[in-house]
Amino acid sequence: MTPEMIGLIGIILLFVLLLLRVPVGMSLLLVGFLGYIGISNIGVANAQLGISGFGTASSHSLSVMPMFILMGLFLSFSGLATDLFRAVDSWVGHFRGGLGMATIGAAAIFSSISGSSSATTATLARVAIPEMNQYNYHPRLSSATVAAGGTLGFLIPPSVILILYGVLTHEPIGPLLIAGLVPGILMALMFMLTIYIQIRRNPSLAPVNAEAMPFLDRIKALKTVWPFILIFLLSIGGIYLGFFTPTEAGGVGAFGALLISVFTKRLNWKSFIESLEECVRLTAMIFLILIGANLFAQFLAKSRIPSTITQFVGSLDVSSYLILLGILLVLFILGLFMEGIAILVLTLPIIYPLIMELGFNGVWFGIIMVMVINMGLITPPLGISVFIINGVDKTIPIPTIFKGVIPMLVTMIVFTFVIIIFPNVVLFLPDLMGK
Repeated sequence: MTPEMIGLIGIILLFVLLLLRVPVGMSLLLVGFLGYIGISNIGVANAQLGISGFGTASSHSLSVMPMFILMGLFLSFSGLATDLFRAVDSWVGHFRGGLGMATIGAAAIFSSISGSSSATTATLARVAIPEMNQYNYHPRLSSATVAAGGTLGFLIPPSVILILYGVLTHEPIGPLLIAGLVPGILMALMFMLTIYIQIRRNPSLAPVNAEAMPFLDRIKALKTVWPFILIFLLSIGGIYLGFFTPTEAGGVGAFGALLISVFTKRLNWKSFIESLEECVRLTAMIFLILIGANLFAQFLAKSRIPSTITQFVGSLDVSSYLILLGILLVLFILGLFMEGIAILVLTLPIIYPLIMELGFNGVWFGIIMVMVINMGLITPPLGISVFIINGVDKTIPIPTIFKGVIPMLVTMIVFTFVIIIFPNVVLFLPDLMGK
């Protein structure tokens, strides 16, 4: 059997295991190990398993991940999310649909600390949906707003999935994180505009809220936002200005989050221990996935499938943008059935060399890939964010949420085309880092 055929069988087997809900890390390890046995022998497979495990776990670049995760967990467990929502609501809550806009704004700020879409969605579902219910927002709008806001966690730094993309492709993590900032802010503004347009077309979706708060009260409400701004400026600002490496920024951010949570008396001993335990659990899960991804990528490289596909596509007389759209369509379809990390580790060994061969920028493509993966968070049948919201509030049926997110999904598709046509939206900040 040829190496290419063994590689193809390995890809199919991995798809089957993932669709059967076998953990991603274990699926990658199993397929990579069996693939090495098929191409070489069990001795080579055992040696490669050890090399991949040690090489990944000892990688200095991966030390950034637990630090940013811990930073987000300290602030999440300190209960600052409720205060954050109230502060944003004090500025925009009096507009028609203002609570929905406040939810998007709070999601953007909270994402800049948590780095996780699931954490952002779950937190805002607990905080914002009861508030919108109180003001008689239609469940379709309130749930869709939270689902859309949650997708910002993958885009706005410090995005865990962008860090994973950087580790898997060896793209520089600092520029990757900075590249997500402007698209994340613009995406949040477009979500707010989408809410406004929906309510203009159908005012019954969101009644007019209470009168605007006095200006001084709005200023006072901002005092609860300063921990997020300070931590963001310390960590992400430090990376942009060249004061810190991403790993150093993560350490500074985590320590700063701990100090703020303790001195504001928002983090007790129990929450501190829970933060550490959750950080260890998430880090171990991600490291297992990366070890498996490394072994699987090496197996694919040995099977010669990535190089064969790259040579074949390179020989085609078609536009590179047409090939890019084909890749994005495949990623979108995968997003209907698989979660984001699984899509990354499955596809990047094949499509990243192809993207480089086509002459595209790796950082730019990383943001586009995350945008498409984000769509999978709110589309059936998987729609992880939708199921998280339903788990928090059982009174909102899943079909209602899926129907509500359709305008948000259209907005995400439009914005993806915008950053394809205008790549400088993504690249101008990373380009300034080197000047």
